[in-house]
Amino acid sequence: MDWQIKHFKELDTMELYKIIKERVDVFVVEQNCPYPECDNKDLESYHIFSIDEGNIVAYARILPKGISYNEVSIGRVLVNQKYRKQGLGKELMENTLRFIKDELNETNIRISAQEYLFKFYCELGFEQVSEIYLEDGIPHLEMIYI
Repeated sequence: MDWQIKHFKELDTMELYKIIKERVDVFVVEQNCPYPECDNKDLESYHIFSIDEGNIVAYARILPKGISYNEVSIGRVLVNQKYRKQGLGKELMENTLRFIKDELNETNIRISAQEYLFKFYCELGFEQVSEIYLEDGIPHLEMIYI
């Protein structure tokens, strides 16, 4: 799988369109969760993604320190429904963590994880640091990677 990491300013209009479309398809439509997708955080973020046959198959947003948390954070993590159960989520997160460590020189990373992905993130080295809370009607918990 070919991974691309681009700052918002480097994305072309078609890449941005495909990213937003996939995020809406997964988080708004599939999870039936209406929320403000365009939150202005993209403007300062890095975007890691892979494309197959013209479609985003996996994606995450890397937010610098001070955007969502005091630490660097990762959000909008997704794998296209047709490509799940192939290990792409793990590959995506490993590449994301490598970029944060190597390129941003950061090791402390905070995420707001959906509760059902708790074990997945633990296996990557994240630890729970909050109680479970509802975000847009979905159980979440904060986790940190040190």
